[in-house]
Amino acid sequence: MSIRTTEKDSLYQNIEQMSTLQILQGINQEDQKVALALKEALPQIEKVVEKATRCLQNGGRLFYLGAGTSGRLGIVDASELPPTFGVEPDRVIGLIAGGDSAIRTAVEFAEDKEDGAWKDLQSFKPKTQDLVLGIAASGTTPYVVGGLALSRKNGLATACIVCNANSPLEAQADYPIVLNTGPEFITGSTRMKAGTAQKLALNMISTAVMVKLGRVKGNKMVDMQLNNTKLVDRGTRMVMAETGMAQEQAAALLKKHGSVRAAVQSLQD
Repeated sequence: MSIRTTEKDSLYQNIEQMSTLQILQGINQEDQKVALALKEALPQIEKVVEKATRCLQNGGRLFYLGAGTSGRLGIVDASELPPTFGVEPDRVIGLIAGGDSAIRTAVEFAEDKEDGAWKDLQSFKPKTQDLVLGIAASGTTPYVVGGLALSRKNGLATACIVCNANSPLEAQADYPIVLNTGPEFITGSTRMKAGTAQKLALNMISTAVMVKLGRVKGNKMVDMQLNNTKLVDRGTRMVMAETGMAQEQAAALLKKHGSVRAAVQSLQD
């Protein structure tokens, strides 16, 4: 039986005998390989961004499917988009094997159910305009592989983020992203390099999609939700920069209209 790259033995031996600094240096040495893996996959990531943008423009949604670390990363990315870009919370949705309780506590054998993800998707009434993106370092997680297979069978577009080449998950993806992160510092601990690579890929995908959907102006998050003092202050500075207003006037205009975009637009109407 062939051993997948993410399961191969660490390049480091006798880790328990290392000093604290040696452990940190080893982890850092491996982490430096992650950005290079992303660089190699940029053409694949581009295709996913373009497809996801088209789906959202046409009334579809982007679903993330994952288990364990991968599932949590998808949920984190999806949950950050409404406050950051003002997008509706039902446009990008993260699902994890075992349901929401699995966000904090592992749910035994939940990831082994091949039809689990498709069943979870049913409450959202999936449609052909949607894109389903599976996330799994190994590329073998039944919940994710089965979710993509059944999504594809039912006419939905599929994509994946995986850290092993030629995996069952890649085979079910119309738009695969393969991140060759190599063996982990601790053998098989894919919460490390593989997880970091997945997080960076998700950052790229969702941020680029939001930019292409018009949720960024210049380099500013003009649709961000103003749900704490820091963000209100940031929004006020944006309005000041765009309009030349004094701080007090800009703050009042922002409060009245609820977003930087709406505040600035109100002066142009």
